[in-house]
Amino acid sequence: MARVLMKGNEALAEAALRAGCRFYSGYPITPQTEILEYLSWRMAEVGGQFIQTESELGGVNMLYGAAATGARAMTSSSGPGFALQHEGISYLCAADLPAVLIDVMRIGNGLGDIAQGQGDYWAVTRGGGNGDYRTIVLAPNSVQEGMDLVRDAFDLAEKYLHPVIIASDAAIGQMMEIVELPEMHEHDINTYEWSVKGSKIGEQHKVISNVCFYGHKNYEEYLSGKYQTITDNEQRWESYMADDAEVIVVAFGISSRIAKEAVKIARARGIRLGLIRPITLWPYPRKAFEKLSPDFKGFVCVEMNILGQMVDDLKLATDSRYPIDSYGTFFDVPDTEVIIKRASELLGK
Repeated sequence: MARVLMKGNEALAEAALRAGCRFYSGYPITPQTEILEYLSWRMAEVGGQFIQTESELGGVNMLYGAAATGARAMTSSSGPGFALQHEGISYLCAADLPAVLIDVMRIGNGLGDIAQGQGDYWAVTRGGGNGDYRTIVLAPNSVQEGMDLVRDAFDLAEKYLHPVIIASDAAIGQMMEIVELPEMHEHDINTYEWSVKGSKIGEQHKVISNVCFYGHKNYEEYLSGKYQTITDNEQRWESYMADDAEVIVVAFGISSRIAKEAVKIARARGIRLGLIRPITLWPYPRKAFEKLSPDFKGFVCVEMNILGQMVDDLKLATDSRYPIDSYGTFFDVPDTEVIIKRASELLGK
């Protein structure tokens, strides 16, 4: 495999093409615009279709149409642009359509700011659309992992006939790292019987409905079973020095890289600090917390948002059995010394 230096956003775009994505529709918004710019010329080189839409609404609805044909299709956005796409995400879930969406997170409510942040945790894991739905959410913490997870995202979307979100952030999206490019994969648009292609005279029409429960004899059982299967089988996480840890830092994305450095520094000082990094934000990796040290005292939850948006999921995953100290930042990345200080306070030091 070729090794090249790539910016995070461009790596996500190239990874999508190499995973067989041949349709992209989206609207420029910082800090994810490089995805759009890169695909504006690169998509044509692989024979795909690129559309810069009039808004994020157009992007997600064109995504729906492309996914209905069986194509591997993608859109991307950030912050307020991603917020506009929630109705479309609900429709994708209702129609059982596989699609990939990328949210390069920023900070703040409303317009917010283009600075690095993890302000969309609630948005990607809870959503803002109507009805009973969750989306699979993958959170990379490096440019390489972003590339790897894009291919996984398309595979998972088709495995479960469900939209998958890549939750990146501005820091990873804008940084440059050496990556290994995956092999080019060609996706057969005629793979699935359910996809629509148009019908000849006399042929039965195929219909993609946004209220697919009309086609199910027991929709309640189908839907709850689908989400339970995803929950049981798709939890992903990284555990670092957590087996004997007295305090565990829980962090995702760019925050987890600072958290891992804090663990290394703390260990050198004799503090038994560990790290659990959720890779799937949904399903949240509850299994990662099943075996904790008998000496375990509590968690430090580290995020680049003010309100500690991941804390609720950590409480649910651990049945609120242990203290949780929430350390959130705004504009700035977390500080290793603050993480160690918070951990020491949980230990009474």
